[in-house]
Amino acid sequence: MLGGMAATGALAAMPARSADADEIVPVWPGSPPGAPAALPTPRYEQRSKDPNFNDRWMRGIDRPTLTVRRAAQPNGTAVMLVPGGGYGFLSVDNEGEEQARWLNAMGVSAFILRYRLPTEGWASRATVPLADAQRGLRLIRASAGRYGFDPAKVLVLGFSAGGHLAGSLAMRHAERVYAPVDDADQLSARPDMAGLIYPVVSLAAPFTHGGSRDQLFGSGADPQALAAASLENRVTADTPPIFLAHASDDGLVPIANSLALYQAMLTAKRPAELHAFDQGGHGFGVRLPKHVPASIWPTLFAAYARRQGLLTS
Repeated sequence: MLGGMAATGALAAMPARSADADEIVPVWPGSPPGAPAALPTPRYEQRSKDPNFNDRWMRGIDRPTLTVRRAAQPNGTAVMLVPGGGYGFLSVDNEGEEQARWLNAMGVSAFILRYRLPTEGWASRATVPLADAQRGLRLIRASAGRYGFDPAKVLVLGFSAGGHLAGSLAMRHAERVYAPVDDADQLSARPDMAGLIYPVVSLAAPFTHGGSRDQLFGSGADPQALAAASLENRVTADTPPIFLAHASDDGLVPIANSLALYQAMLTAKRPAELHAFDQGGHGFGVRLPKHVPASIWPTLFAAYARRQGLLTS
């Protein structure tokens, strides 16, 4: 499965707010745009068999949110975290909460995006996640003074299908996919850097992840629409620096995705860094043992952000 470690669990209703959350910020005031008559019901699937360890998959995102995880000693940088799950669920612990912890330890303010899933009744399903990501990034930038970071140091870090969404934000930040609702929408949605970890990149090439493609567009989608949603086709002179990490033994999202985007960035002469590991698989987050090569990716991500002038510690 995309975005998390495989285990057995059962669906159960859970509150949208976790007990230890610093703050939950609604992405939209009131009902999100294009809402169905009956909103989805939030539910979590607990994949962990250890009662002291969460590994939840979330579905039924009725109201997109940003979960704020504050750093004890903020260093001026913020990261919006975008969990994966093939656009069919969100791996909120493996690719959200656990990522926020190591970012917080470096002084980075973390914001976990719970974005809407395309097949849960929303209008304009193919752009619903992008609308949430654009709006979320703008809200984070608007809150820089409140949380103590530089609005010119707002990064995005996405995983698997969340990597496709983070990359879409990096490429399509100026594309109008929703009507402005307040002053925050006057701000740029362009992240200052994007980290894409084992990302889905192409929705048109033979190596695409078919599940992500079909969740966004359904079966038999227009080839032109799929090509337009493929990141390797959307690199421009305004694309921010891109950090890529992928394992060659990824059996779900082939490393050809990251290779295609890296080549597109090089062709466009845009800053990019690719780390291709021979071991790691898919959905590893920060759970790999230290002897597995891909486990070092957070250190490499931070080093790249420092070289871009976006991280001070």
